[in-house]
Order: sequence, then C-alpha cells, then structure tokens
Amino acid sequence: MDIHEGGVIRNCVIKLREDCKKRRDKVYVGCGAGFGGDRPLAALKLLQRVKELNYIVLECLAERTLAERYQVMVSGGDGYDSRISDWMRLLLPLAVERGTCIITNMGAMDPPGAQEKVIEIATSLGLSVSVAVAHEISLSNIGSASHEKSYLMEGGISTYLGAAPIVECLEKYQPNVIITSRVADAALFLAPMIYELGWNWDNLEQLAQGSLAGHLLECGCQLTGGYFMHPGDKSRDMSLTQLLDLSLPYAEISSDGKVCVAKAEGSGGVLNFSTCAQQLLYEIGDPGAYVTPDVIIDIRDVSFYPLSSCKVLCAGAKPSAVSVPDKLLRLVPKDYGWKGWGEISYGGYECVQRAKAAEFLVRSWMEEVIPDVSGHVISYIVGLDSLKATGLSDSALYRIVSDIRLRMDGLFKLKEHAVQFTTDFTALYTNGPAGGGGISTGHKKEIILEKYLVKREHVFWQTAVKHTRVMKSNKIGIGFPDGIKTSPHVSVFPFSEASEVDSSIDVPFSGRNSPAPSGQKIPLYDVAHSRAGDKGNYLNFSIIPHFPPDVERLKRIITLQWVKKVVSTLLNSSSFPDTEAINERDKWVDENVKVEIYEVKGIQSLNVVVRDILDGGVNCSRRIDRHGKTISDLILCQQVVLPPWLGRSRTLIA
Repeated sequence: MDIHEGGVIRNCVIKLREDCKKRRDKVYVGCGAGFGGDRPLAALKLLQRVKELNYIVLECLAERTLAERYQVMVSGGDGYDSRISDWMRLLLPLAVERGTCIITNMGAMDPPGAQEKVIEIATSLGLSVSVAVAHEISLSNIGSASHEKSYLMEGGISTYLGAAPIVECLEKYQPNVIITSRVADAALFLAPMIYELGWNWDNLEQLAQGSLAGHLLECGCQLTGGYFMHPGDKSRDMSLTQLLDLSLPYAEISSDGKVCVAKAEGSGGVLNFSTCAQQLLYEIGDPGAYVTPDVIIDIRDVSFYPLSSCKVLCAGAKPSAVSVPDKLLRLVPKDYGWKGWGEISYGGYECVQRAKAAEFLVRSWMEEVIPDVSGHVISYIVGLDSLKATGLSDSALYRIVSDIRLRMDGLFKLKEHAVQFTTDFTALYTNGPAGGGGISTGHKKEIILEKYLVKREHVFWQTAVKHTRVMKSNKIGIGFPDGIKTSPHVSVFPFSEASEVDSSIDVPFSGRNSPAPSGQKIPLYDVAHSRAGDKGNYLNFSIIPHFPPDVERLKRIITLQWVKKVVSTLLNSSSFPDTEAINERDKWVDENVKVEIYEVKGIQSLNVVVRDILDGGVNCSRRIDRHGKTISDLILCQQVVLPPWLGRSRTLIA
C-alpha cells in the first residue's frame, strides 16, 4: 500500500520562512555522486565509513541531461535517470537504517516517475519509506485531461531552482528520499543546512558559506584527490593505492556558518589546500559574483586551513554586493542540425601524410556533391594533435609517429548532408591512400541549450510525497554486480586493516615553500597547477601557484593576449592549416574571443575565463574533448620565463 500527499503550487519569489526552528547545532552532508556516471559503490562506502551523515546528495544532472531525457521520454523511454534503480537498491537499506536522507536530482524531466520507481524498489526490499518530489511545473497543462503528465515542462525546458522546494519537502514530510528536477548543484546541499540549522533566506552570510560548502562538494571525489593525481607534477603525484581508495567528500556545517569539508578516516586520496583550491575555481566565472538561485557569492577571499589529513576548514565566502538574483537561469533546447563523423587508422611510414591525403579526399568528395559544405567539417589526428594543443607546422613529431587515427567531424543543417559525409568517409576503404583500416562512422541529431533569464514570479514548482507501508518484512537479498547476496541491512564492504590506507602517511601535496626559478624557460607545470571547466561555450581554467606568492609574477605572464595566443590553436579546422587559414583564425580570435582574468586573493590564484572558444559548447562541439577539460594541461605545458623574485619571505604561508 502507498499513500500520496500533494503540495500547493508556488513560484520562486523569495518568502521568509515562518518556522526557522534550529534542529541541530551541526549538520553533516555528504556527496554520494558528482555526476551521472559516478560509482554507486563509492557512495555506499561513504555511508558505511561516516556514520554521522545526516544527508547524502546524488548530483547527477549535467547541463544537457534534461533535454536528452525529454527526447528519450517522448520516444517512450524514462524521463528520469534510469540508473536511479541501481543507486536506490544499493543505498536505501543502509540509509534508512542510519536515518540518512537521500537527496538527488535524478528525477530529471519526470521526478514523479522516478518516485514511483523508488517506491517500487523500497517495497521489494521490505522497507517502509517516504519519498518526496520537488520539481518545476508547467502551468499551461495543469488540469488537462488529455495530458497524461500535465506537470511536465514542455520541450525539455528547465530552470535552475534554488533550495526552497527541498526545504519545503523537509519541513512538510521529513522524507527518506527527495527527488528533484533541475536544481542548482550547490542548492541540493544548501537545503538541508537551511532546514536543520534554522537559517532564513535573509541570513545571507550563512547562505554564502553553505553555498560554498555545496560548491566544494558537488563534484564528488574531485575534492578528495580525484581528477588531481598527476605523475608529472611532484606536488600532485600519489600511489595507485591512494587513488584506488578515494573517499567521497562530506561537510560539517555549524549553525553559525562554520564549514569544514572532510573525507573518511582511513581512506586514500588527498584533501588539502590544493584540492580545495582547484574545486573552488572549477566552472566559476567572476569569483566576485558567483550566482546561485539563493545567494550571489563573493569567493575572492575564501581560503582553506587544513585541520588534519582528512579535514579542512573553509572560510571567507560572503554575499556579493548584489546578494540575491531577481531572475533565474532557464535552458531551452533548440535543434542545431546533424552531426556526422568518421575515423580511420593509419600506421607505419608517412602515416601522417596518408591521413592528410584522406582528409583532402573526403573534403573534396563532399564539395562535389554539396558545394561550400567543407567549412562545416573539422579534422584532427588522434595521437598527434587531437586536442589542438599545437599545429603540425610547429612540430616535427609527425615524422616519427607510426600509429595514428584520423577523425573528421561535421555539423550540418540537414540530415542528408551528415549521411553523405559518412558515405564519403567510408569510401576511403577503396579510394583512399594505402593501409587505412578500422573505419567507423556515425551521425546523430544535435541540440543546443539557449540560455534565458526569467523573473522569479514566472517560475513555478510543487512538492509531493508518497509513503510505503510494508506490513510484512521482505527479506530478499540484494543483488550486487559481483553476485554477492546479502540481507538488506548488512554491510557488504567491511574494511579490513589491510584494505585501508594509513592516513597518517605524509604525502607531499603541500606545494612548494620557495619561489620558482626566474630568468630561464620553464614549463608552467613547474610553477602552478590547474583545472579547466566549461559552461556552455565558455571555458574557465585556474592557475594555482605551488608557491602562493608566485601569483604576483604570474600576473605579469598570464595576460589577455598570452591567453588568446595559447588557445587560438583550438580553433584550427584542420591538422594542416595553411598561412591564410591561420591568419583568418587569429583575426577571428581577436574579434570574437573575450578573455577575462580574475585574481582570487584568498588562495593567491588566478581564474581565467575564455568566452566563445569551445566550438559551441558540449552540446554541439565537434572537438574530441567537447568539455575542454584537457585544456588545463595544455596551458601548463607552455614555456614561460618568470621575472626575478622580489619578495622577502621564502616561506609558504598557510
């Protein structure tokens, strides 16, 4: 039997809470997933290792996920993330036993559909649970008998909601699980802080600190050593054993806004100033005005103070001068033509020249059938320049490589053009240069997400809850990937002393305590570390010096023109651009690419934003690295000559 309760429809205009009861002095909020492809077993380990957790958040929606889910749904599939079954089957038993509430945005386009699935799973496990939903709704179809799911936003449209719908779920239902539609990542974590610690919407200092905690947690293991280990950087190297046993992060938040982030005791990975600094600037634009639906945050004075090998104090976030946005960000999917692509491998003597010939042939064949279409195609050679770090004219590498793969990507207005491209590419088997093999081709419809700002009063949401009432415990076992069967309430991953990493081991991740050398060419790797992120067609990357005072010298190197020059090769449409193509590229970069460089004094670092550089962004980019994530290391490869060090202190200040 299940019981359903529905809530009233509300808009996003901020209304102060009437009951701001403080339920705890501290709340513990963990991150169980940092993206849709994260590892459920890692979330279970966090639950097992950190018994204090009051909430665990599964953040699984990327920018384009809702639009893709809508397309799946209108084709007869699920509008929610179908992996929610795997996650809930694994986590629910222990979460219910511990009293840990699960919050997730895996509802995507259809949170009520996901709610039904979770109720079904809980019933099969013999669990009595309450499952709430909090989601944006469309008023145009409400009450329509002809619209089976009248609450759905049409066409995959989505708006970034804040914490309020989740707070209402907690206030009204005290559920075991909350499933949402699109909610700003940091707000998923902020909501339980507001509810438990008695904060109100005008407690902006606390909201800023809470949102900082959410931003640090939202990408999961990126805070605790994931996406950080680098054998080429002594300050970031770690053993494979350390990397294998990463702990997902969690935060301890006090009612006064004090924030500590942590990883499980005895786990691997690393949590320190450097990992926190990288995550602080990840996917950030102006650090003086980081916009969330609940508060606009100034993070320029944020810094980090390690309390132990597993815990870091985070301080310095504050509300920006304009502290609350009056509009919310809405994403509207639009058709953007058809993608067509092809790959072929060449090896041995002069393989690069054969790839060049193959590219020439495919472009020429396309022009014979569809004039002027070649400009819609880009090409690159995997194993040589696929990341567009440099042009082949700048390197002699092509003379020595003997194992490459040519890839060509085209974005066309018409489906038949994409199909024609794959047909012409396949013709290389009998009409191209010698020794090509392993051809693969494909085509697909592409979308982009156009961004609009919408007034709060025009965005609506609703909450509801369903309860299971299990009359008789169902003691069926849970099936795990390795075939283990266990009672729902028995831990399946006991950690022996041999399997734990000794967190007392001193791992050299504290950077450098003296300035980098001056007056000679050195790779930027020797001076700083970095992480790149993307938002639509915008790229950001951090420059975090190993010796923090070196930021003053880096400011003289990392200029607007330096950045433009370094990233310009990303726009090469071929591996073999001629002088005219290079001149046209550089002219386009000068006229269209905007660079912004921000100093973040709290961590003595730089945040660089490059606009209109990612070939349209992740939704439609023809680049092999559609997110631009590899660009951080391409930046760090650059040779620089630092000016002389003029500082007095050669001691690293924490």
